[in-house]
Amino acid sequence: QVQLVESGGGLVQAGDSLRLSCAVSGGTFSSYTMGWFRQAPGKEREFVAAIMSSGGGRNIADSVKGRFTISRDNAKNTVYLQMNSLRPEDTAVYYCAGDRNYRVMVVNTTPAYWGQGTQVTVSS
Repeated sequence: QVQLVESGGGLVQAGDSLRLSCAVSGGTFSSYTMGWFRQAPGKEREFVAAIMSSGGGRNIADSVKGRFTISRDNAKNTVYLQMNSLRPEDTAVYYCAGDRNYRVMVVNTTPAYWGQGTQVTVSS
């Protein structure tokens, strides 16, 4: 069974940075496209970023482009989301996700595997 466990969320002020981590176990991490989604209260889940299994291709949502960076360490079975210049509108529960298919992650936004989420709160 594939398990994804996020960490690194918290309460920060506008302009601060956070790095989220997602540790994956129970599967072949190096074969998965990994991604991050977020859901704010009262809003639909939103795609944030994705990275291909090899790390060679990335896709970043326009709403966070230039501020957020996704990366992965296949030796550690971990994917990261570096979030800089945080804004109050970035406040949400952030979910890590994984799938063998890049299109499923980025286009269909219905990856097979999900973490439990980590709360990020940005105060103004």
